[in-house]
Amino acid sequence: MNIRTGFSTLSRFILAEQRHYPEATGDFTLILEQIAFAAKLISWEVNKAGIANILGAANSSNIHGETQQKLDVFANTKMIQALDHLGLLCGMASEEDEGIIPIPDKYPKGKYLVVFDPLDGSSNIDVNVNIGTIFGVYKKLGVAGEACTTDFLQQGRRLIAAGYVVYGSSTMLVYTTGRGVNGFTLDPSVGEFVLSHPDMMIPERGKIYSANEGNFERWTPAIQKYILDLRKRDNPYSARYIGSLVADFHRNLLKGGIFLYPADTKNPKGKLRLLYEAFPLAFLVEQAGGRATDGTQDILDIVPDSIHQRVPFIVGSKLDVDDYERYVKE
Repeated sequence: MNIRTGFSTLSRFILAEQRHYPEATGDFTLILEQIAFAAKLISWEVNKAGIANILGAANSSNIHGETQQKLDVFANTKMIQALDHLGLLCGMASEEDEGIIPIPDKYPKGKYLVVFDPLDGSSNIDVNVNIGTIFGVYKKLGVAGEACTTDFLQQGRRLIAAGYVVYGSSTMLVYTTGRGVNGFTLDPSVGEFVLSHPDMMIPERGKIYSANEGNFERWTPAIQKYILDLRKRDNPYSARYIGSLVADFHRNLLKGGIFLYPADTKNPKGKLRLLYEAFPLAFLVEQAGGRATDGTQDILDIVPDSIHQRVPFIVGSKLDVDDYERYVKE
């Protein structure tokens, strides 16, 4: 892509990408632009959270029994409102909703599905730690019309786009359509995402590991040995764990390293959600030269059995993930 960094807006970049596909109609471009629009609204609300009545619990729980924060509800609503009227989607799925989110009858149905975690890391909101949004886009299976659960139970390799937004000292959107990974930073002076990180690639090996070591005693001996050996190397790895998946993933994408949230005795099937957390980030990291696994197989090869399925999730630099798999398979 020969567009100068800092000069190309997200919309201009997407349009330039679209030209690689002569059959493109522009529908997909509009979906990504609307996701970016929702991200701007969420970013604005996140940035003023400390001075507005938006902090704290919302006196409600999501499908997983987790207490929803007010910003969880806001972000979920804005993602839905940004996408449901386009006439391009046949359904959505969110971490915050029990079932499929239908497209209102007053709008036409399209051929795309969007899955998302509207506000990852929301338990960190009140302490002003980076949080984010994760999204993935699929094409509907079979005939047109309203989406059914089966349409969402596709392997991650069938994603046609995936990405995330991190809300921190700046707001950054990173996405892929299967042609590499590019990052865009929100310029608040003009309200546009501008290309800041073209052709992002994760280092083949890193020097950082990100894990909730409070779970150490619940891990298998093989995983415990892997972590202990990282600390004992001639050049030991540094522990960096924020507790917000998007933030930990984003740092390791830029600097190299490995994020791991393996199964343990409390969560034998894993903790993170396959459809709208693991699949999109795994699809993106592979495009950046990295890997993602559940410990036995590539994340993208898993066939989901429910829209809220959980999974062990290990993701990051290719050689680091290879090392992890070798430990747990021995």
